[in-house]
Amino acid sequence: MSKPSQTLSAWNKLNSKPLGKWLFSHLVSLKAPYFFSIGGKFKELRPGYCEVHLKKRRKVHNHIGTVHAIAICNLAELVAGTITDATVPADTHRWIPKAMSVEYLAKAKTNLHAIAKFDPMPVFEGDFELPVTVNVYDSNDQIVFRALITMWITERKKNSKTVKRLTPGLKFKSD
Repeated sequence: MSKPSQTLSAWNKLNSKPLGKWLFSHLVSLKAPYFFSIGGKFKELRPGYCEVHLKKRRKVHNHIGTVHAIAICNLAELVAGTITDATVPADTHRWIPKAMSVEYLAKAKTNLHAIAKFDPMPVFEGDFELPVTVNVYDSNDQIVFRALITMWITERKKNSKTVKRLTPGLKFKSD
């Protein structure tokens, strides 16, 4: 069994505690500060599944009073990145977003919840693209948005040394 990511370990420690989900949501946003802009709250996280809720409020509105398209894109990226981080074996692989395509299916007039799930679970061998579908639903469970975010998964190099010099003459404290 592989080692869980720091993100999944933090979720497992916090989610059942009072204010634990709130604290976890804030910790993720501290790691990637742009996510603070939407104020998403994690409801569930496990390898292969992630759900985040977004409250419809003024800071995420567009000019017509619905949830702004870019706020929903931000929500989708939060969910896709977190499910990937919770699912990828942290000791053998790493990941980074590579591409994103989106579909706006209906006006987002209510609170939203975004869900991503892997079924079947991916097999982690070598380097590969991992498609993550994120569906965003309104309070009536109508799908209002869909994103396909492609993650680039690579194997961690065994016994590789970190490159300390990016530019000749540039020195780091560890030199």
